[in-house]
Amino acid sequence: MEIHNWWKEAVVYQVYPRSFQDSNGDGIGDIQGIISRIDYLKELGIDVIWLSPVYQSPNVDGGYDISDYQAISPDFGTMRDMEQLLQQAHLRGLRIVMDLVVNHTSDQHAWFIESRESKDSPKRDWYIWRDGCGGKHPNLMTSVFSGPAWTPDEATGQYYLHLFAKEQPDLNWENNEVRQAVYKMMRWWLDMGIDGFRMDVISMISKPAGALASDGGKGLDCVNGPRVHEYLREMNREVLSRYDVMTVGETPGVTIEEAKKYGGYDTGELSMVFQFELMDVDTGACGKWNQRRYALADLKRILSRWQTGLEGHAWNSLFWSNHDQPRAVSRFGDDTSEENRVLSAKMLATCLHMMQGTPYIYQGEELGMTNMPFDGLEEIRDVETLNAYEELVCQKYIYTHDEMMARIRKSGRDNARTPMQWTNASNGGFTDGAPWIGVNPNCESVNADAQRDDPDSVLSYYKQLIRLRKKHPIIVSGSYSQVCPGDDEVFAYKRSIDDAELLVVCNFTANTLERPELESVIPKDAELLICNYPSLNNTLRPFEARVYFGRAT
Repeated sequence: MEIHNWWKEAVVYQVYPRSFQDSNGDGIGDIQGIISRIDYLKELGIDVIWLSPVYQSPNVDGGYDISDYQAISPDFGTMRDMEQLLQQAHLRGLRIVMDLVVNHTSDQHAWFIESRESKDSPKRDWYIWRDGCGGKHPNLMTSVFSGPAWTPDEATGQYYLHLFAKEQPDLNWENNEVRQAVYKMMRWWLDMGIDGFRMDVISMISKPAGALASDGGKGLDCVNGPRVHEYLREMNREVLSRYDVMTVGETPGVTIEEAKKYGGYDTGELSMVFQFELMDVDTGACGKWNQRRYALADLKRILSRWQTGLEGHAWNSLFWSNHDQPRAVSRFGDDTSEENRVLSAKMLATCLHMMQGTPYIYQGEELGMTNMPFDGLEEIRDVETLNAYEELVCQKYIYTHDEMMARIRKSGRDNARTPMQWTNASNGGFTDGAPWIGVNPNCESVNADAQRDDPDSVLSYYKQLIRLRKKHPIIVSGSYSQVCPGDDEVFAYKRSIDDAELLVVCNFTANTLERPELESVIPKDAELLICNYPSLNNTLRPFEARVYFGRAT
């Protein structure tokens, strides 16, 4: 049974703290920096701030290697700063959702330090340890970040499992003490006043027996394991159901049927999940490290299948990008000219925000920020990218240095992690110091100050879209149906509720198109709610987006 929840009407904005705003000149974004920009977020119209990790961490993997779940990294400030952020957000009617990273910890977490001391350690079974096989790793399983998923530990001679970096040992969720420690930590944060969790790779916490057997496999084979739904129902029962919260699970490998279990209206697990089928739309033989451009037919098929597949059963998460993905306008739009950058950024926003589900905006997406023109490997900070370079260039000789750099510029995670572009000043107004990672040189023209008072800017367009979502219930609750599914250049769909209808038309090309057949599906007595051109004509211009609202045809 579908239940009304506040997070269905919400728009979420993801803040990557290290790159959002530096307040003290050390080149690293921090919590006080977020507080200083919170009115910007309120003016944008969003409802929820999703905060990427600010916990104590050695920062091997951008803070997703946590050494203390109940401490704030000095890079970001203090617990008092965190309390102030919560207070200031709540005063403005904004909610705070934090990252929950409990598939693994840092190898510097007190739990792991105790676990590795000896085979008899009380916390030995809090992690996954195995004997080697013939002097080698327990099996051939590979990490998501390249290389073996097992690392030997000299103290005991055994190997520990890490599906990601070797500094991120996986917790053993089979151990009830581990689960109870996690739940206790979650309650601590919720009692402080946070409004929910985004759960990092939560579909990987239950390891299939085959993944730990002699044949091994890939880290991503450990998705949707045998007890994952049992664990999440227990988490909901013991923690989440006792608070008014929003939860979203990062669920690599999720299918529509699995998503109905994770986020089903009556399953007692999560509010919604992130599916990554769309994020894999342009992958190739070497995963994302290729030069392949996505096909619109594939994009339409994937988005439409999730819209219709979850309707009435579970809630969709809508996103083009996040801290792990390249910039949306560079990937799905066109950043080869200023005009196309602006038009395609608005078109992509229209296409996504008019669908059923909760929209997620990644910081800078509302400005149309682009991928970074990295010149050399010394500019890269991301462990996944550096490991991939080592494997594909230095070990397997699949790519040359120049070929790999082109792929990094297209698909690397650091594209999303360059600093937020606030002004045309030095370092884009992000810091008065030396930034921890380079600032995109186009900050001189692409920045918040330049767009704030420009009614034709990408930023102003996002504000319009968010206002429309809050004004028209059909955008939240209407059913979805695709229009002209065979069109390889235009994505058009309808939303319907009672006798009201919404028609969304998006030209995904840089060409002017004639589509007279769309005239017959425009709603009766239609009002043009929004368009990324100042006026209409009889063609669909490059990257044009239109939304009509009227009575059902």
